[in-house]
Amino acid sequence: MKDNSVTARIKKAMVERGVKNAHLAKAVGVTPQAVGGWFKKNNISQPSIIKCANYLNVSLDWLMNGDKSSNVVELNKNRVTEPSAEYMGTIEPWDSNTPLNEDDVEVPFYMEVELSAGSGLEVQLETAGPKLRFSRSTLKRQGVDVANAACVRVSGNSMEPVIPDGAAVGIDTSRTNVKDGDMYAIDWSGALFVKILTRRPGGGLRIKSFNHEEYPEEILDAEEAKNVRVIGRVFWYSVLL
Repeated sequence: MKDNSVTARIKKAMVERGVKNAHLAKAVGVTPQAVGGWFKKNNISQPSIIKCANYLNVSLDWLMNGDKSSNVVELNKNRVTEPSAEYMGTIEPWDSNTPLNEDDVEVPFYMEVELSAGSGLEVQLETAGPKLRFSRSTLKRQGVDVANAACVRVSGNSMEPVIPDGAAVGIDTSRTNVKDGDMYAIDWSGALFVKILTRRPGGGLRIKSFNHEEYPEEILDAEEAKNVRVIGRVFWYSVLL
């Protein structure tokens, strides 16, 4: 029987890229022996799964769920010989009174607005609260114009364990065309959600949660999909591991 576990998909991505245990161990921050233990015991922590997805450049949705139909996994065949992480310095504290430097920009944070990642909550994106700071160059690398960026708070557990209840997410409101397997903020019949979207033939839409055991995927036909308005693509989320 074919192994359909998370660790099997990690191994598949490693083989495709030529990544050795030592490379992945260094990128994730564990020992090569620990990586070997993942495959031997078929057991890996959630933080390590997220780091593996980032380093191997594969969809976290695919890594966790093995969903081939979403067509979101595009493995780079170029062999990787060294980890791609680099030290960028320490974290400097700041508050609302700290002056902006030349590369800083402030993005509105809708404190009174919650995008539901659970059962749904009727809200409106109107009143801006405090602002979150981003590096202008960071937003540029992500292809996000600061004029189109906004941050909101997620509520509910449907996107756990990737995005927990109370996490902040950044949304690019200019990116409303669905790219299969990406996360979007959507207005669904007056309720707001953060979900994984995949297009369906004939104009339909597939709506998924990471917590698929409690929140099964929704398959909408073209007529039902008209009730879904894409607010923007999620380009960033803040999670303390």
